[in-house]
Amino acid sequence: MANDLFSALRTYLTKVSGGEKSPQEVAAAINAWARETGETIKVRVEEEIARSAKKMGFAKQSDLDRLAREVDSLKAKINGKSAAKKSAAKKSGVKKKKVKNIAPKKASTKKSSGKK
Repeated sequence: MANDLFSALRTYLTKVSGGEKSPQEVAAAINAWARETGETIKVRVEEEIARSAKKMGFAKQSDLDRLAREVDSLKAKINGKSAAKKSAAKKSGVKKKKVKNIAPKKASTKKSSGKK
């Protein structure tokens, strides 16, 4: 990479000294090359970090956020079903009859008179 940079700079210096290009054109070309190279390096570094993190077993924040949303939606479904079951049980459930607590009647014992 360093060899490419130096050879590109020599080429540009030769063109500037020969009058083929102005210093502004050379500076613009070098800036464009630096931006492109920087983006390429950035992409490569991000890819390497992702590979290393995956090997180590780390999760990305976006994966954790996605899983959290999925868990929340599953909880909502479970809560919705249990609430639906409770309301259906209330609607179709058998009504309990109130039973009065009646004390058993005692047998009445009348004394009979012994006269016949």
